[in-house]
Amino acid sequence: MKNNLFTYTLRIADDSLILGQRLSEWCGHGPVIEEDIALTNIALDLIGQATSLLEYAAKVEGKGRTADDLAFLRFENEYLNAQLIEQKNGDFGVTIVRQWIFDTFRLSFYEALQHSSDSQLAAIAEKSLKETKYHWKHSSEWMIRLGDGTEESHLRVNEALISLWKFSDELFFMDEVDKELIAAGIAIDLETLRPAFNERINYVLNEATLEVPDSTWKLNGGRLGRHTEHFGHLIAEMQYMQRAYPNMEW
Repeated sequence: MKNNLFTYTLRIADDSLILGQRLSEWCGHGPVIEEDIALTNIALDLIGQATSLLEYAAKVEGKGRTADDLAFLRFENEYLNAQLIEQKNGDFGVTIVRQWIFDTFRLSFYEALQHSSDSQLAAIAEKSLKETKYHWKHSSEWMIRLGDGTEESHLRVNEALISLWKFSDELFFMDEVDKELIAAGIAIDLETLRPAFNERINYVLNEATLEVPDSTWKLNGGRLGRHTEHFGHLIAEMQYMQRAYPNMEW
């Protein structure tokens, strides 16, 4: 049970950590100053969530590692984030599609996790849900604005949607880790989240004059430590300071 709770918490934490790192790459490069600030604030929210989750994971593990150790001193195959999260920012449309798919999942996930029998996970979910509602509203509004905007914005956001949709199914990945914790009332049966997820996806896409890609090609492996070619570059940048100057505190 203890090992599975550690793995489960780490998977949630790594989604927040890696996406926060990716979004922070926009700092100083946003298309307009308001969006530069918005993306940076969302990145900070995600890093804050990651901090709380990694602190809890370290406590559950009980091996003396800290949140900083877990964030910056693991090998590539020890990170358990979904592959969607680590995809490159691309243009603004790619970033928005990636964020929107994740926000739509996370909204349903935290709504359910706040009722977990694990009081620490429930408290983190309740606090994070408030932020996630804002994140989803922000990315949804951009999806509609770009999809129902100009011919070029529609084309670009549609191409991004087609490119990234194949990663969405991994957000619902479950294995033996989940099964034991679901039985204990700690973890969420992710299949129960699909109706709400699909309803929100279809609502926004309809408003954006877009459609769910008809491809059934699915990619996964991140929850088991297998990552895409972009991930190594990301953690090399993320871990640089801790590797160069050991024992720095986050």
